[in-house]
Amino acid sequence: MGRIHSTESFGTVDGPGVRFVVFFQGCPMRCLYCHNPDTWAPEGGTEMTVDQLLAAYDRNKGFYRQGGITATGGEPLLQLDFLTRLFTAAKEKGIHTCLDTSGILYRPARQAEFEPLFRVTDLVLLDFKHTDPAGHRDLTSQPQAPVLDFARALEQAGIPMIARHVAVPGLTDTPAQLEALGRLLAPFRNLKGLDVLPYHTMGQAKYKALGIPYPLEGTPAMEPEAAKQARQTVLRSLQTARRQAAGR
Repeated sequence: MGRIHSTESFGTVDGPGVRFVVFFQGCPMRCLYCHNPDTWAPEGGTEMTVDQLLAAYDRNKGFYRQGGITATGGEPLLQLDFLTRLFTAAKEKGIHTCLDTSGILYRPARQAEFEPLFRVTDLVLLDFKHTDPAGHRDLTSQPQAPVLDFARALEQAGIPMIARHVAVPGLTDTPAQLEALGRLLAPFRNLKGLDVLPYHTMGQAKYKALGIPYPLEGTPAMEPEAAKQARQTVLRSLQTARRQAAGR
C-alpha cells in the first residue's frame, strides 16, 4: 500500500504527452513557495495499491498513447519501495514512467536501494531549488548536496533529466542566481530540457485553511513572460559554461 494524496487523469505539464499523474503523500521539505502544504504529512492521504492506480490509468489509457504515468508529490522518494513497485508494474504494461522529485532523500550510501527504481524510470523531472548550499537550506529547510548527488546518479544510470526551477521574484530570479544555475547544470550530459516555472500564489488559500502562515506573503506572482526570459538567461549561461569547458 502507498499513501496517495490524489491523482490527475489528464496532466499535461508533468512530462511528455498526456499523463496520469499520481501525487504521493508526504514531503520532508518546506519550500517557502510550496503550494501543496496538504501533501506534507506522511500519515495523510489515502492508502492505495499499485493495482488500484493502474486500474485508474487503464480507464483512460487511450489518451496516454504519447504520455504515461508521472509520480509527483509531495515527495515520491519518501515511499521508495511503493514507487518502485508502481513503476515496475507500469513498465511491465509498456507504460512510460516519469518521476518528478527534489532528489532530497537520495544518498550515495543508499545507491543499491535506488538501483531497482532507476531500472524502471524513463525520465526524471528534477527540481533545482537554489544554486548554493546556504540558500538552498534557507529556501527549503534541507541541504543541497543530496540533490546534486541524485543528479549525478541519474547521469551515471543514463536516465534523461529535465531540470526544473521555480523563479520567485527577488528570491530565485536574480541574474546572478539564474547564471549560477546555468553553470550548475552545464556538466550534466543527461540534461534533456529546462523548465523555469513562474512563482504563483494559488496555494495561499490552502495555508489559510490549514491555519499555517504563508511564508511569502506579499511576494507578487511572476508573469509567464518573465519566466521565459529567466529561462533564456539560464540557457545562455549553460551554453557559455559548456563552451568554456570545451576550450572554445
